[in-house]
Amino acid sequence: MNNYFSENLLQWYYLHRRDLPWRNTSDPYKIWLSEVMLQQTRVDTVIPYYHRFLESFPTIKDLAQAEQQQVLKCWEGLGYYSRGRNFHQSSKSVVNNNGGVIPNDYNQFIALKGVGPYTAAAVLSIAFGKKYAVVDGNVIRVVSRFLGIEDDIRSSQVKNLVQVFVNDAIPSDHPGDFNQSIMELGAIVCKPVAPDCDKCPLSTQCIAFNSAKTDIIPYKSKAKKIPHHDIGVGLILNLKNELLIALRPNDVMLGGMWEFPGGKNKINESIKETVFRELKEELGVDVTVYEKFKMIKHAYSHFKISLHAYWCSIEFGDPQPKSSQELKWVTLEEIDTYPFPKANRTLIDDLQRLENDDLIRFLR
Repeated sequence: MNNYFSENLLQWYYLHRRDLPWRNTSDPYKIWLSEVMLQQTRVDTVIPYYHRFLESFPTIKDLAQAEQQQVLKCWEGLGYYSRGRNFHQSSKSVVNNNGGVIPNDYNQFIALKGVGPYTAAAVLSIAFGKKYAVVDGNVIRVVSRFLGIEDDIRSSQVKNLVQVFVNDAIPSDHPGDFNQSIMELGAIVCKPVAPDCDKCPLSTQCIAFNSAKTDIIPYKSKAKKIPHHDIGVGLILNLKNELLIALRPNDVMLGGMWEFPGGKNKINESIKETVFRELKEELGVDVTVYEKFKMIKHAYSHFKISLHAYWCSIEFGDPQPKSSQELKWVTLEEIDTYPFPKANRTLIDDLQRLENDDLIRFLR
């Protein structure tokens, strides 16, 4: 069965694989970058970021010498920003401790910041021909259908079963192609809904297909309800038409990104009261909170937010970075040089569409 699985999969892959930029290189740095960017992100979204990132940092030494703000600005909009921070930190480690040579030893590579079993297996197999099998959502779906596994794929038992199967199926020659082939099949044929079984090279021995269960395999238990948070932020303008922005600490979500100061709404608190309280706590200032400028909805992987932005002016105090790394006053022309999370960036786009008279009217 394992020979059937790997041989048919590889034959199909060589005929039908997509022409993706990271498949046209043997450079471990570029392959590693692609695997980092592809975590929880669609291929068509990644491709322009991949090209742009390599234009800015063509080698691992270029990346290691860059400032974190440069890296995050290049990553802006791709999300999951810890990926960019960790990749940057790991590049420094490789350059400083290994002469810029990416290690091809599993234990050394997985010890780098942000590298887990999946990334280690993918990079080492594709870039160095090491026999390590990957397991991700695509792989779990393909194997669970092929073996007819009806248990919950969220369980560690199923994941372990899949890992054992692919460990046995992966060939010693072309392990990287095998890993890419199974992920490719899951992406373009063995899709979560309405799989294209007529084009699948494994269908003759696929238990889910032959028992007409592709609609119930894999089984995935319902996720917990995603919470929603209302966030209030202040658009604080000074008499120079500059806005106050804050740099998030590196050790929190969206670390190293800039934002408009503010925070989460509390029970029995209006959003205006949230903005006043948060700016007092974060900046040590008293503000007047005026009308709302905009409300923006945004979804992260584990929660959703409604971001409420209010015009504000400082009535008392000098802003201090009590909960951030740094504060800056910036114009709407300068603000584009700073990396912001998606919701804040949407606010900036809306602000930049304002006429200057609108800002002057607010200041008055």
